[in-house]
Amino acid sequence: MRPIVDPRQGDVEDDASSTKRRTLISLAGSLLAEISLPKLIAAWAILIVLPALLLGAGPLLASIWISSVSSKAAEIYTGLLAPILLAILIAIGWFGGKPLWRLIEANFWSLNALAVQPAYALSREALRQLAERFLPADVDQRSRDFARAASAAVAGLLICGVSVWIIALAWPNTRWTGSLADLSSPSNLVHIALHNSVVIVAAYLAVAGLVWGLADTVMPQPRDLPRYPPTPSTGRIWRVAHLSDIHVVGERFGFRIEGGRSGPRGNERLKQTLAKLDAEHKERPLDIILITGDITDAGRSPEWAEFIDALSPYPHLAALTVILPGNHDLNVVDRANPARLDLPTSPKRRLREIRALSTMASVQGKRVHVVDDATGKLGATLEEFLEAHAEKIAEFSDRGTVRLSWDLAGLWPEAFPMVLPPEKEDGIGVILLDSTAETHFSFTNALGLVTEEQTRAIEKVVAQFPNARWILALHHHMVEYPKAAKAMSERIGTALVNGTWFVRRMQRLSGKAIVMHGHRHIDWIGMCGGLVIVSAPSPVMDVTNDRDTYFYIHRLGIGTDGHLALLEPKRIDLPADNDSPVAAPMPN
Repeated sequence: MRPIVDPRQGDVEDDASSTKRRTLISLAGSLLAEISLPKLIAAWAILIVLPALLLGAGPLLASIWISSVSSKAAEIYTGLLAPILLAILIAIGWFGGKPLWRLIEANFWSLNALAVQPAYALSREALRQLAERFLPADVDQRSRDFARAASAAVAGLLICGVSVWIIALAWPNTRWTGSLADLSSPSNLVHIALHNSVVIVAAYLAVAGLVWGLADTVMPQPRDLPRYPPTPSTGRIWRVAHLSDIHVVGERFGFRIEGGRSGPRGNERLKQTLAKLDAEHKERPLDIILITGDITDAGRSPEWAEFIDALSPYPHLAALTVILPGNHDLNVVDRANPARLDLPTSPKRRLREIRALSTMASVQGKRVHVVDDATGKLGATLEEFLEAHAEKIAEFSDRGTVRLSWDLAGLWPEAFPMVLPPEKEDGIGVILLDSTAETHFSFTNALGLVTEEQTRAIEKVVAQFPNARWILALHHHMVEYPKAAKAMSERIGTALVNGTWFVRRMQRLSGKAIVMHGHRHIDWIGMCGGLVIVSAPSPVMDVTNDRDTYFYIHRLGIGTDGHLALLEPKRIDLPADNDSPVAAPMPN
């Protein structure tokens, strides 16, 4: 008996968060209708209102303290004040310096992600879209690069101009010095503090817009890789299977958040991928299987369990596999409701981090190392690193309390980067980065960030192995691809908010390292600033079961110039399942 509605094919509920089957306007409408207002108000208070008040009130309170309090206190404690303050600063630096720096850095880039990056990226890509319509189809690469660079410069100037206009509007209501009398009128103090905050943030936006535009203008523009070098006649060739965005679901007939019924159901396409890898490995051994994030669709325990279960029949492949986290593994608060948010005090994100770390330890725990912060050299294996916290991890996973979450706050940032060292001093290693920017809101889960701490660690590890070559692996893309687009929605990606900065830092590794990432589900191989960049297509996203997908096995070798060279890859096609009924048609 055939059911009227086949439950294996899903229904409209499976499309609740799908960007492939619903427009952004529709998703935004659902978000506004379903969002928890008490949580939203609390989150705004913690993340926006309180910092804004503190920022704006800072100059007033500082002037009050300097003019009225410090002189009197100094008279009483003339001999004690300086050593007491010094002891306090030493204590803060000793016990809380690194967590405090991480908090400052995360909040600094969060401000950019909230205010600068969206406005700048939208302006830049709109200008590029307009410019490309007027460029002849056969225009040379130099002219195309000039148009892209000019668009970045103009976008920076626009952000600066709008910010200066906002400063002019808010300035009459600001005041930067105060007296003790101001403390008697909290409402007036709040009014002044908010206007001060607007001016401070707008001033930062004016400077940041110019800096971002200038940085993008003078940086070499990304280009498609012009050609693959010839295969060296001598020397080692490494075969690296690059997968990304496999989005494992926890149900046999489950659909993915972004694709809904416009994507494959269940995990059969992943199993097909592993079977292809097994056949390739038997024909000619692979050296590395790299999965650059979004291993799961929402970071849930059943999804990680399904991933381990799919890999378990292939222990010889598991022994070559290294994985890193993506935004879907950490930042999806609720896979069925994009309006769902957690407060910054919630332990739920820490729980998703623990799930990811535990799975990474089971896959690669004996082979990858964390970086010792004191020496900058490779330290314990991931397995040894986590074993030191095993009891607290187990208790937190069982109870999930806020206190236990705080106790494990340093575990995630200290685990990255993870390093798969080269087998020989002139071999190839893999540096696995965490590029997920912390968020507590499913609808804004996709932005990326590589911290200064991880970047310094990369440089120290590379210096430790002067003759080795490296794969730098992360989830997010560093630059927007130089591809013409039909619509604006195709242009705006969710790249690293500090991508330009990160490219500049990594340029010094040109010739020694190749960058591999995922996130966009797009097949692209190119260069930027001398760095070769490889984007992995997703073997499971954006198509229904009746469509083919593919992935690549890349070949890396040492070129005649001594540089690490990306040779022509082998494309592995995953044929459609023509026996599977096609999902419901796309809505008009």
